[in-house]
Amino acid sequence: MASIPTPPAQPDDAPDSYVGLTAVEAERIARERGWTTVRALPPGAIITLEFLQGRLNFEVENDTVIRCWLG
Repeated sequence: MASIPTPPAQPDDAPDSYVGLTAVEAERIARERGWTTVRALPPGAIITLEFLQGRLNFEVENDTVIRCWLG
């Protein structure tokens, strides 16, 4: 029987710390902290709601992160 895969570790990080940063700066810091997937979305973007371990989402308006969440 095959073993159950273990999801990759997720960085211990505070999403609120990215709010107010530029999109470029926020992505750079997120990758330095170990996030494997970082996505920037415009306000009101239609997205799927699946949770992806290791992903950090930014809502960006006028090149500034206004919201950040995991998954």
